[in-house]
Parts: sequence; C-alpha cells; structure tokens
Amino acid sequence: MAFDVAAVRGLFPALGDGWVHLDAPAGMQVPEQVATAASTALRAPVSGPGGIFPASQRAEAIVEAARRAIADLVGANPAGVVLGPNSAVLLQRLADALGDGWMIGDDVVVSRLDHPANVAPWQRAAQRSGGTVRWAEVDIETCELPTWQYQELVNPRTKVVAITAASGAVGTRPDVRQAAEAAAEHGALVVVDASSAAPFVPLDITAMGADVVAVNASAWGGPPVGALVFKNAAVLDQLPSLALEPGARGPERLELGPPAYPLLAGLVASVDYLAGLDDAAVGPRRERLLTSLGSVKSYQAGLLANLTNGLRKMRHVMVIGDAMRRVPSMAFTVNGVKAVEAVEHLAERGVCAFADPGTHGVFAVLGVGEVGGAVRVGMAHYTNASEVDQLVRAVAELA
Repeated sequence: MAFDVAAVRGLFPALGDGWVHLDAPAGMQVPEQVATAASTALRAPVSGPGGIFPASQRAEAIVEAARRAIADLVGANPAGVVLGPNSAVLLQRLADALGDGWMIGDDVVVSRLDHPANVAPWQRAAQRSGGTVRWAEVDIETCELPTWQYQELVNPRTKVVAITAASGAVGTRPDVRQAAEAAAEHGALVVVDASSAAPFVPLDITAMGADVVAVNASAWGGPPVGALVFKNAAVLDQLPSLALEPGARGPERLELGPPAYPLLAGLVASVDYLAGLDDAAVGPRRERLLTSLGSVKSYQAGLLANLTNGLRKMRHVMVIGDAMRRVPSMAFTVNGVKAVEAVEHLAERGVCAFADPGTHGVFAVLGVGEVGGAVRVGMAHYTNASEVDQLVRAVAELA
C-alpha cells in the first residue's frame, strides 16, 4: 500500500491557511480537482435533460456519471442511486414516502449512536402513523452499540431499522451486518447512514446487509451533494413518487427539481479523488476505491492510536468511548474546563475543533452535558502526525 500524506496534502489549497484542521466531522476541505471540475461545469454549456442538442446531452451525461460514481463507492447498481442536496433531506424524503403506508401499531428501530439525520425522519413518520419508536442503546463505558439487542427490538411490525455505519461524534463503527440479519428475519427495511464511514473504510452495501445506504459527499471533500443508494433498484418504483414530474421513474421518484449539474460534476471528481489516494491502486474505479480506502483505514488507525494514547496519559482528560472498531473521530472532556473554553484555547494555538454542549444524541445519554460538554475532533486524509502532536501539546496545557 502506498498512502503518501504529503502528496495528499498538496491537493488541498485550503490547507495554506496555517490552521490544523481537525474539524473533519463537519466535512473535509475540498481538493483542487473537485473545485476545478465544478467550476469547469459552470463554464460549460449545460441545459436540461431530454433534448437532442449537446448542452442537454451533457446534462444527462453528468447525472449518469454521478450515479455511477456513487454506485462504485458503495458497490451497488447505478439505477438505484438517488441524488439530492444532502443525506438528511433524502432520508426525510424516504421516510415520507415509506410512512404513507404505515398503520397504528407499526414501529421503527433507531439508535442512540446515530446522527439526528437518521433518527428524526423516522420518529416523525412513526408519530404521523401512530406507530412506535424503539431505541437501540449504547454501552456507556465503551460507546459500542451492542447488536444482540436487535434480536429483541425487531418484530413483525417493524418497518425500518435505521443504523449508522460509523458515528461522527465518538467514532464507533457498529456491526451493521448483525443488526441487518435481525431485521431480515422480519422483513424490515435496513437504512444505513454511512456518511461518517465513507471517507475512511471501504463500503459494500451487500456485505453490510443494508437495503438503503445514505452518504454525504462533503464528508470526503466533495461538494454539498448527498445520495441514497438502494440495493434493489426496483424498490424505487414501488414507493410513492415525490417528484414533480408525473412520469418519473426509478431514482427520479425521490428527486425534486433539476439537479445542480456543476455540483454533480464535482461529486464525480471527488469519488475519483478517493480512488486515487493510494498510488498503487489499479484497475476499475471500484477496485481502486477498495484499495485506496483500505490504505486510508490503515494510515488513520495509526494516527488515531497515537492521539488516543497521548490524551489518555493526561490525568485531566477523559476520552469518551473505547470501541474496538472506529473511524478517526473522537470526543473528550477536560476536568474543570468547559468544552467551549477548551476549544477557544485550541483555537488560540491554531487548532480547529468543536465544542458540543452534550445535551442531545449520544452525549446526552452519557451525561456529557453535566460536565460542561465535550470537545470533538476528527482527522481527515490530509492530517499528519505533527498535527496530532500539536493537538496533544495544546490539550496538555489545559492541566
């Protein structure tokens, strides 16, 4: 494997601002090739689809290329790829479409580990139909999501099991496959939010056991575009259509209005960027993605171990969670220092980090709000060892 972080850093003009960007959970910085692809598409003649002239055909080609790119990323059929502004919007559309057929007594299963984007839409859909929301709980010591509980949570009235492939808050990567097997026993639809996992680990919709996978391109340095990927594309034609066009078929049934073609061009470039992260990656784009993301996973595991060990040596710091499988996102608290004050200290030393009040999501379950909130950091493809050391030194000063 040949992951060269110095070469990767050279792809990001934004890194010239001098800051240590450990703010990846909010979205990575944009590589030059993505910005160029979007700006080039803005300057090119692009029209609406359906015409026989070049500008219209270019629009259709961009959309088709975007579907193929996401399909390669997830290991799926391009015919099952729905495109939209972000995964939160698309998940809400999916919940609206599915919820129309639910009745009193039906239920959904969501988890405390998930981002609200994969929780709130299902809560609202269940509320409208008079259904029930069942919760999968986290282990408060490790922040693991024990998947044995899905055998008890899922029942014949369960319509959807919503679960994350990775938490952008504490980094945990649950065993999605085991939860999906429990859902399959009762015919429940498995919806996996892979937005935080996609930049760091190879994805395979079939291996996960997922029926639908949601991703956000901004998570890996792409434009603000999201996608829903259906393992079985035929399911789309069975859903109530939310499209403005009465004859919409396939993915278009969940897509509203014309797409932002320049952003879709940037989306394609961003997946190509992921596929090229390992210089040794060869073959079709799907194979290059698996190789490159495997190299990223190994590189980030080393950085995360160094950061975790560095912080845990400090008596005034508590790292939240200790999951066996993780993406490089982390949260920690500092004794006697509120999270807001801690991130102000880090900013004075050139480090980008977030303060979470700890009043919602997994942090609320852990009682983080009672100790002044948590500091959230996350590494990107361009994070190097010296930046991790800079964070550790800055946190040490808070003793």
